[in-house]
Amino acid sequence: MKILNLYACLGGNRYKWGDEHEITAVELDPELARLYSERFPNDNVIVGDAHQYLLDHYKEFDFIWSSPPCPSHSRSRFWGHGQTKPIYPGMELYQEILFLQHHYEGKYVVENVIPYYDPLIKAQKRGRHLYWTNFKLPLIINCRDIKIGRGGKLLSEFQTLCEFHMIDLNDYKGDQNKTKIARNLVDFESGLDILETAMGIIKKEDVNQLAIAFDDQ
Repeated sequence: MKILNLYACLGGNRYKWGDEHEITAVELDPELARLYSERFPNDNVIVGDAHQYLLDHYKEFDFIWSSPPCPSHSRSRFWGHGQTKPIYPGMELYQEILFLQHHYEGKYVVENVIPYYDPLIKAQKRGRHLYWTNFKLPLIINCRDIKIGRGGKLLSEFQTLCEFHMIDLNDYKGDQNKTKIARNLVDFESGLDILETAMGIIKKEDVNQLAIAFDDQ
C-alpha cells in the first residue's frame, strides 16, 4: 500500500507500521527529516511543505495521514496565569479536512489536539487527540498512559517523553524546542491501530468490488 505521512516529524504515528508499505514522509524541518530518515531508512523522505505536497500529490496514495501544526489550536494557549499572545488559528487544518473529504478517494486521517474551541468540523475523539477520517475508528484504540517521572525515577519531561516514544533527540541540531517536538508525537500504538483499521476496510472494499465484478460477468 502507498502511504503519505504528512508533517512527519519523527514518525511517532509510523513507528509500528513496518516496512511492507511504500511510505512517503514530508517534513519541513530538515533536521527532523534527517532524523526521520535515519529512523526509517526505507521511507522516501521529502523536505518540503506538506500542505502543498498534499495538494499536488494526493492522487498517488492509498492512505494519507496528516498531522498539521497544532499550537494555534491548543488549549495550552490558555494555561497558566494568563493566555499567551493571541494569534489566528491556522486554517490549514480545516483546509486539509475539507479538501480530503471532497476530493480524495482513498482512506485518510487528519490528526490534531483537542482545541480550545468547539471543533468547526465534527471529529472522532480518542485519548488526547481528535481524528477526522472517512472511516469509523474503533471506540477504543491503544493509547498508552504516560506519567512524568514514573517508576520512581526522577526524569525530566523531555527524558520521559523520549523513553515513551523510543526516540533520541540528542542529535537534533535544529531551532525547535526538543521537549515540544517530543510532546507533539502521536503514540505509536494508536498509529498502528488506526492504520490496521483503515487497511481492514480497504481489503473489505476490494473484496466487495471483486464480488460485484464477478456478478456482472
